[in-house]
Amino acid sequence: MTDIKELVKLVESKDRITLVQATLPVKKTALAPQMSAATVDYHYGHLYKGYVDRYNKKEGDDDFNEAGAFLHDLFFSELQAPSGANKPYGAAEALINRRYGSYAAFQEKFAEEAMKVQGSGWVYMSRKGDIKTIANHGIRKDIALLVDWWEHAWALDYQADKAKYLKNFWSLINWEIVSRRIYAGA
Repeated sequence: MTDIKELVKLVESKDRITLVQATLPVKKTALAPQMSAATVDYHYGHLYKGYVDRYNKKEGDDDFNEAGAFLHDLFFSELQAPSGANKPYGAAEALINRRYGSYAAFQEKFAEEAMKVQGSGWVYMSRKGDIKTIANHGIRKDIALLVDWWEHAWALDYQADKAKYLKNFWSLINWEIVSRRIYAGA
C-alpha cells in the first residue's frame, strides 16, 4: 500500500516539467561582430545550458534556474544574423510608433531604462509597449522583446561599454518574433 508521502512524491514528479534548451536559431558565428562566437559559446553553451541542466537535475534553486532558462529561451529565440537596416515592422512597429512616436525615440527610452539597472538583470518591452526590468531572473508572461543585461551578455565583447552593446544589439533582433509575441498577448 502506498502511503501519503510516496503519493505526494509521485504527484510532484509528474507535475514537474523537464526543461529543454531551445535551439539557437542561427550559427553561433552568425551573430558576429555584435556578439562573438566566444560570447555565444559561453552564454548559450555554458550559462543557459547550465540553468536547464541544474533545473532538470534538481540542483540549486529551482525557481532561479527555471526563470533563467525561460528568459534565455526567449532571448536566444529572438536573435538573427545582424542586419544594418534592421527595423521593427508589423505589430512591433505599430506598437512602438503608437507608444513612443518613432523607433529612435523608443531606442532612446529603452537605453535610458537599461542604464538605470544596477547589477544583473534584464530589460524588456512588454506586449503593451511598456519598458520594464527584471532583477536577477523572473518569469514574466508579457515579454515581447528581451535584452539580457547580465555581464555575461556583453562583457567579453564590450568590456564595460553596456551602451555600445545595446546599440549593436538592435541589429540582431528578429522583429517577426517580437511581432508574434505581441499578437499572442492581444
